[in-house]
Amino acid sequence: MSETIALAPDTLDKLAGVSTATITSQLIKLGAMRTRSPLGVRPLNPARCRFVAPAVTLRYAPMREDLDGQASIVHPHNPTRLAVETTPAGSVLMIDQGGDLGGGALGDILVARLIRRGVAAVVGDGAMRDAGPLMAMAMPVFARSFTPPPSSASILAVGFQEPIGCGGTLVYPGDIVVGDEDGVVVIPRHLADKVATAGLEQERVEVFIKRRVELGEPIAGFYPATERTMAEYNAWKASGSPEL
Repeated sequence: MSETIALAPDTLDKLAGVSTATITSQLIKLGAMRTRSPLGVRPLNPARCRFVAPAVTLRYAPMREDLDGQASIVHPHNPTRLAVETTPAGSVLMIDQGGDLGGGALGDILVARLIRRGVAAVVGDGAMRDAGPLMAMAMPVFARSFTPPPSSASILAVGFQEPIGCGGTLVYPGDIVVGDEDGVVVIPRHLADKVATAGLEQERVEVFIKRRVELGEPIAGFYPATERTMAEYNAWKASGSPEL
């Protein structure tokens, strides 16, 4: 399982300084991976949306009426209850709702419990409920939409800590997930160290490029980065990165 692969001690800290846009570029370069960002998933509150965390997974399936008892959060074996009470601090709860918008996977009370337990974020590819309270809470929450009905109106929690699909993206428990204003990207754990190091350097290069463009540098022959660009960037860095 991917969560058994050890990360470098500074990988998560490095990723905190890398945008999801840069990470997707690095995943293409390093692993030819173009399917790492769940489609249609957006932060419910862009002012509280940044996080980096390993994934814990929860899976829903379409509801069946004779299973109403299992759908209740009071059922001792309900996977949502298990997720809320056992997801480790510092993790992100990734939820496979199959894109369903008929019932909200979580509301403000369950999110409050996750916050209390130190969970970093929640990402679902369907709907959440309790829009006003959720948007005012400290935890980053990503979803496709809001809806008034509970999850049992249309979906049933059936799996915990297993590979899932979230917005068309395969997620293994332990994969590293990064969220920001653009959305979410899922990094296969075995690539996280490389993506963090290369991504942080790309961010620095692009700060240099952007400033040069702001000062009047034409794009042609300079961006995307050429050999000339990198030579000038490396010279600037070697000189102590003075203000441009």
